[in-house]
Amino acid sequence: MIATIIEAGLIATAGMTTLLWLFDKTGNVNANMVRAIGSAVTRSVETSLWPGLSIQFVSGIIFAFFYITALKMLQLQEISSLVIAGGVIGFAHGFAFSFVMVILAEHHPVEKFQNASFQVAIVHFLAHIIYGILVGLVFGISL
Repeated sequence: MIATIIEAGLIATAGMTTLLWLFDKTGNVNANMVRAIGSAVTRSVETSLWPGLSIQFVSGIIFAFFYITALKMLQLQEISSLVIAGGVIGFAHGFAFSFVMVILAEHHPVEKFQNASFQVAIVHFLAHIIYGILVGLVFGISL
C-alpha cells in the first residue's frame, strides 16, 4: 500500500504541477506553485526551483495518503468510481486551498507571489481536481 501511495502522490503531483506550469507559461496567470513554495523558503525566485519541487512532491505524497485513506473508506471497487470520487475530494481540497492561498499570498516574502487573483485561485482549484482524479486512477489501477 505504501508503494501505491508514493506512486499516486508522484503521478498526481506531476499532473497537477504540469497543469499549473502550462497555465503559468501562458503569461495570463501567475500559477507557478513550485517557485512560489520554493521562494517562500529561499526568499528568492532564482533559488526556488529545487526546494519548491521537493516540498511540492513530498506534500503530494502526504496528501495522497489522505486521499487514498478516504477512497478506501468509501469501499469503491470500480476505477471509474474511484476516479470520480478522487475528483470530488480534489474539488473540496481545491476549493478550501484556493481561499487559503489568496489570504496567505499577501504575506509571501517575494512580491511576485503576493497577489493571488481570482484567476490564480481558479487554476489552483482545477489543478487540485486533476490531482484527485489522478490519485483515484492510480489507486483504482492498483486494486
